Amino acid sequence: MELIIERDGPSCVWCAREVGVGLVEATTEHVVPRIKGGPSWVENEVAACKRCNGRRGHRTPAEWADECEGLGWSPDRERLVAVLASLQARIAERGGQRRARPYVASQLRRLRRQTEL
Repeated sequence: MELIIERDGPSCVWCAREVGVGLVEATTEHVVPRIKGGPSWVENEVAACKRCNGRRGHRTPAEWADECEGLGWSPDRERLVAVLASLQARIAERGGQRRARPYVASQLRRLRRQTEL
């Protein structure tokens, strides 16, 4: 968790609440869910509050970011793009992760398009 907070800052990627203070419990969340082939690597993890982590379920990052905005929250799409790009580079370097590759590529395309609008 400390590596993620150091890399990204102490806020939830989905709702922007500061995590680890007061009643907002900090968790790490896989951007690419394990069920979709996401590895347990630091490049696939972001800081999220317990509420957002629990509510996301198996929605894609782009779907959940859209839903968060609909709830009036401020998801950090740029951070999601950076994490997914880092994961994509790590997969290319390390190999494997056959199931995660197309998922990462599709989410990167969608999130990049949304951040450009």
